[in-house]
Amino acid sequence: MIRMKLPFENGPLFYASYNIGLFFHLLFRKVDLFFSNDLDTLLPNFFASKLRGKQLIYDSHEFFTEVPELTSRPRVQGVWKSMEKWILPKLKNALTVNQSIAGLYKEAYGIEMKVLRNIPQLVEPAEQPSKSELGLPLDKKIIILQGSGINMHRGAEESVEAMRYVEDAIFLILGSGDVIPELKQLVKQYNLEHSVIFKGRMPYDKMMAHTRVADLGLSLDKDTNVNYRFSLPNKLFDYIHAGIPVLGSDLVEVKRIIENYRVGEIAVSFGPERLATQIQEMLLSPKVKEWRRNALKARTELNWETETKVLSAMIDNLDG
Repeated sequence: MIRMKLPFENGPLFYASYNIGLFFHLLFRKVDLFFSNDLDTLLPNFFASKLRGKQLIYDSHEFFTEVPELTSRPRVQGVWKSMEKWILPKLKNALTVNQSIAGLYKEAYGIEMKVLRNIPQLVEPAEQPSKSELGLPLDKKIIILQGSGINMHRGAEESVEAMRYVEDAIFLILGSGDVIPELKQLVKQYNLEHSVIFKGRMPYDKMMAHTRVADLGLSLDKDTNVNYRFSLPNKLFDYIHAGIPVLGSDLVEVKRIIENYRVGEIAVSFGPERLATQIQEMLLSPKVKEWRRNALKARTELNWETETKVLSAMIDNLDG
């Protein structure tokens, strides 16, 4: 890992200085292969690979030009789209995170992208702390929402409000995001201090220790933009690896995983009362054992050791 000292911290000049600095860094480093992660690193990687006669792999973790930060700024979005339109059709080796987004790129630029999903490694914990050791109540069901991007339009607000109607359960919010202050205000507004627990970001193994003692994992992104519509959140696979049932939103990729592997249910409504009813029913459902068994079975297929074969095959088949 190399940290670059840049003269600007934000805005167009930040991206310009970053791309120039990255280009010269790549130009003089000893490398066998260039690997570009997302559109904001592609331009310097593309030029450096051409000048040095090296292979380039492009890895797009989302449909970059349709993120909310760009769709709200059409002129900036236009710049990124122009770059994408110019470079992507020239690429021979490209990856993205799911079949839906690969389809969008093919439709837009005629490029065939391989799918490499962001799935955890198959790890067996050395030991599993108990609920009490994690500071969680022993006599309550645990509902969990985790992630480093707990932002707007991801169902967090409705989930907190739903806790007004859920009995004998704790809602554990694990991670960070733009909407956390608003969630804390909702907790205060509805007197839910004894029903909602906030814990900040933590190392992955510690986070998963909390997830494994949960009874239900929430993944409730909304269909408010292209990237959310076709998203496949990391937390969905974390819940599966933890062996807990999932309540997910009706999005193409999320629904495909939940229904194909039979690890939970699709949310029928974002209305807090109806959401609470479905949560309560899932916590008490006779299907819980079946969902848990299916999740533990699914993790033997949905793991990085299996998924990485896509990347290995791409590297093995590179020309030159």
